[in-house]
Order: sequence, then structure tokens, then C-alpha cells
Amino acid sequence: MENFCKWFNSQSLLLKVILLLIPFVGWVIELLVRLSKFLDKKDTLSLVVLLLFVFVGWGWFLNLVDVIYLCLTGHLILAD
Repeated sequence: MENFCKWFNSQSLLLKVILLLIPFVGWVIELLVRLSKFLDKKDTLSLVVLLLFVFVGWGWFLNLVDVIYLCLTGHLILAD
């Protein structure tokens, strides 16, 4: 599980954006990236971001913000 974030970050920007834009797949990918980052770091910020995403991330707003941020920086918000 801890290697999922590394795998996702090693993909091309186009593939990352496509994966995030597919409705249910995007949510699962983001959940796995955030869970992987929490298991890797085990810090409070990663836990808060993971819980925020689980309880609020069902909507398109956070996904859209993450896609825009991904296009600008190459990684998800607070998942670097």
C-alpha cells in the first residue's frame, strides 16, 4: 500500500489527470494515494487530509481542485 503513492507519482501527467477525471476511479485513486501517504508518514496532517477526503471528497469540488493543482505542480494537494 505504501508504494501506491510512488507508483501514482511516477505516471505521466496525462495518465494521472485521466485517472482522476473518471468518476468513481478518481475517488478510489485519490483515496489510495492519501491512505498510502498516511501509512508512509504517519503524521497528523496526513490523517486529517485523509479523513477530510473520505468525508467530504465525494463531491466534484475537491476532485476538480486536485486536478487543477496536479496540472500545475505534478502532485496532489498535501500528498507530496
